[in-house]
Amino acid sequence: MATMKQNVLDDYNLLSGQQKAAILMMSLNEERSASIFSLMDDEEIKELSVIMASLGKVNSNVVEQIFSEFVEKTSNTGTLIGTYESTERLLAKALDKDRVSVIMEEIRGPAGRTMWDKLGNVNEHVLANYLKNEYPQTIAVILSKIKAEHAAKVIALFPENFAMEIVMRMIRMDSVQKEVLDGLEKTLRKEFMSNLSKSTRRDSHELIADIFNSLDRNTETRLMDALEERNRESAERVKSLMFTFEDLVRVDSQGIQILLRNVDKDKLAIALKGASDTIKDLFFNNMSSRAGKIIKEDMEAMGPVRLRDVEEAQQYIVTATKELSNSGEIVISEGKDNDELIY
Repeated sequence: MATMKQNVLDDYNLLSGQQKAAILMMSLNEERSASIFSLMDDEEIKELSVIMASLGKVNSNVVEQIFSEFVEKTSNTGTLIGTYESTERLLAKALDKDRVSVIMEEIRGPAGRTMWDKLGNVNEHVLANYLKNEYPQTIAVILSKIKAEHAAKVIALFPENFAMEIVMRMIRMDSVQKEVLDGLEKTLRKEFMSNLSKSTRRDSHELIADIFNSLDRNTETRLMDALEERNRESAERVKSLMFTFEDLVRVDSQGIQILLRNVDKDKLAIALKGASDTIKDLFFNNMSSRAGKIIKEDMEAMGPVRLRDVEEAQQYIVTATKELSNSGEIVISEGKDNDELIY
């Protein structure tokens, strides 16, 4: 009886990239293969598994060539710097524009497997600001699909009458057709999440500004001087993005009052100990005379304070200010002529 001849993969040059990946995976021990599989999504695992199952016998010389190529490519690249932009450019060479947009939205956007999971990880102020322009029925459907705790935070940010209209629609709402949900998901993905992803990209100068803001003044001055020597343009841009304790003059009276309700008064007293008269007046003018008197007495009673303690307290106030600004509770003006506040 004749035996069927088994196909043998013995020509390295005829292998596709997927076949090479499959052979490489099968050459590893089970523990390492499992670790790699854990980093892949279901579709990638299915695609690779189909190829692995159809490989047949692979010549040992082919296996050696694949490992040689792998080692050569990984060792010759030097230092790798991965960014959203470089990843997007790489994907654009292999995939169509729409698919690249979806993939980049997935990796840039808030965490979550589904659109509703993602919305649950969007700051409530950001989400409420987007939804306030939608029809109450649309908002009701969206809020009914996210976690109750998060929906509650969003509703609390709407005017009372508008919030009650949404609540009533949620109460009266029957099951929503799949086509409606699919349409909403598509719109949210296209209009909201993509814009959110773009707006949350960190600029490298902004990142350095945040880091410099967190340094003690001696270190910050030293590094800024060094940066100016190497790249004056970048140094100026970082300076413009930095927000210091003295920059609190860019916060309006309402913002200062909100800040006062959210910071520790003992730390504020220490911070004001080393502040300019302008900043002291800014805070005292937005307190009641009783509260101002108490803080002034605390400042006098504490006597001399170490510079390091003053800087730490001022950084605490700056951090609190930026957090309140990021959540939309206060506004920090850019300090430009056309950004002045009119009363």
